[in-house]
Amino acid sequence: MRLTILDAYTANPGDLSWAGLEGLASCTFYDRTPASQVMERAEDCEIILTNKTVLGGDTLRALPKLRYIGVLATGFNVVDIHAAWKQGITVTNVPGYSTPSVAQTVFALLLELTHRVGHHAQTVSGGRWSRSEDFCYWDGSLIELSGLTMGIFGYGAIGEMVARIALAMGMKVIAYRRNWLEEPMPGIGKVHRDELFERSDVLTLHCPLTEDTRELIDATSLEEMKRSAFLINTARGPLVNEAELAAALNSGRIAGAGLDVLSCEPPKPDNPLLSAKNCIITPHIAWASKAARGRLIEAATGNVKAFLDGRPQNVVN
Repeated sequence: MRLTILDAYTANPGDLSWAGLEGLASCTFYDRTPASQVMERAEDCEIILTNKTVLGGDTLRALPKLRYIGVLATGFNVVDIHAAWKQGITVTNVPGYSTPSVAQTVFALLLELTHRVGHHAQTVSGGRWSRSEDFCYWDGSLIELSGLTMGIFGYGAIGEMVARIALAMGMKVIAYRRNWLEEPMPGIGKVHRDELFERSDVLTLHCPLTEDTRELIDATSLEEMKRSAFLINTARGPLVNEAELAAALNSGRIAGAGLDVLSCEPPKPDNPLLSAKNCIITPHIAWASKAARGRLIEAATGNVKAFLDGRPQNVVN
């Protein structure tokens, strides 16, 4: 059984092991695969694993031996799952592996916006404290989170963990979910979408990207928010209209934004958010703690084993 991973590097740049997969099949690992080489590297493979390398319908139809695609992520939009289903190709994903890491990143971004630890550490390294006339100094207002309202757009596993952390920090928590299948944990207020935007001191996004949520953050929704509010996005870049968010930040319409995802990754140099005021951007690292990547590889290996054993799990098509 031949197995190829088309873009292995981001999941495992060398600090983890692929031994579990190597015990299941004859494996070939590529750090990255440009679109022009997908066919060459995927031909004759029964199993392909991909993270961000796109496997569209035309590609799948040209791979008659392919029987299984494992997506090394929770989102699976890189695969044409309908075309795969028509060809009898099983497609799986890995849900839930990064929940603690993403929730932690929400607060890493938020704390930098509100207490600016990184900024102040840089000024100390630059000698400013040594030159100070006072025993301390700070730039801008340092904002205490206790008592503020955290608004969560999308209350799934990550949203719930964010809520738990927020409550532990003394914040009030409100949440919006399109369909509530069950009641949220105690202490969480269920609100309508408009109320979430209006009341939140911090608005954090934890919903999937759909046609209903694409660019849910735009000039209209930003106008509903408090001028003192912060936006956090660790979910999907296209949830945000980037030009309109940049305009809101530059005009002071909202206080700041912390983003781990953008609509195009890597971003183009002219992305307006790269130079926007009070905007912190990290390079899509919320999922990438070593612990989370270890869980990802373990779960992806389990998915392959389950498929080979005739009992596929985490199937998305």
